[in-house]
Amino acid sequence: MAGGSLGVCLSFVALLVVGTYSAAAGLIGGAGSGKNGTVGLAKGSVPALYQGLVQKWGNLCPAINPALLAAQLYQESGWNPRAVSSADARGIAQFIPGTWAGHGIDGDGDGDRDIWDPQDAIPSAASYDCELAGYVKNVPGDPANNMLAAYNAGAYRVIRHGGVPPISETQNYVRIIRSLEQSFARPVGRVDPSRQAAGAIHYAQGKLGTPYLWGGTGTAAQGGRFDCSGLTQAAYLSVGIELPRVANDQYNAGPHPSREELLPGDLVFFSDDLTNSRAIRHVGIYVGGGYMIDAPRTGAVIRFSRIDGPDYFGATRVTKEGAAALPTHLPQT
Repeated sequence: MAGGSLGVCLSFVALLVVGTYSAAAGLIGGAGSGKNGTVGLAKGSVPALYQGLVQKWGNLCPAINPALLAAQLYQESGWNPRAVSSADARGIAQFIPGTWAGHGIDGDGDGDRDIWDPQDAIPSAASYDCELAGYVKNVPGDPANNMLAAYNAGAYRVIRHGGVPPISETQNYVRIIRSLEQSFARPVGRVDPSRQAAGAIHYAQGKLGTPYLWGGTGTAAQGGRFDCSGLTQAAYLSVGIELPRVANDQYNAGPHPSREELLPGDLVFFSDDLTNSRAIRHVGIYVGGGYMIDAPRTGAVIRFSRIDGPDYFGATRVTKEGAAALPTHLPQT
């Protein structure tokens, strides 16, 4: 019976793979971030403790929006309010004390400016962005790109070069933040289909029936076994996209389609806390019809599972640019 079922399942997946290519050829549109003041945050992408702050202060000036501010904070600290970098940058917004002395503000109006307090640090990050945007407001080009370039290289260089300067570090910083911005923004239109989805599904279907291994990444020493995020990481690596190792970081590897707009190849996530992507505990690869391929738990095998349940958190349509933008080294506590 198991052999017969597996044959039926593989045929089912083959049809879904064809459907993925058809969808990719036939659908148009994109995530889109909307105009300043209308940008919403993707469900749970910002921890609930900070969501109101990011939404409010992300609309402080036209050069920023909540998703862009969220991307900066995530890139800087991974939402860790006690983070400290090797350069002594501190807190959730990673201000160096000297910069904080000149640009930190009392965001919560309690009479102090505390570099460790997100209620001060997040407003200060937005305020500093807008201050930089003011310095370069007459420079041609995209105001947000110019602001980010000023943040990285200084306003003088942006003004002198008439836009983002030809400095690889600065150009990469702008690209990374603008790519991450897409993973924090709530889409306002249909999200473009993934070009790599079919290949990732093909890889995952080849692992059906493989026993689960906690911490497994499919190495020979592990007998080719996987845990949930090890499987999704390997599936997308097979098509040239390098995802982070753990599920909650994989959530930020692209924009977030709604449940109604899921396509085969999307990563689907599960959590006991539906307000915070950092609490995600499980991930699978959607294959259509309300099913995913996942490595569920110790004692089980890689299999088809239903995605509908009270712990369904959301989905990510993986992009190469989104995955490449994710931070690889975050400051320590």
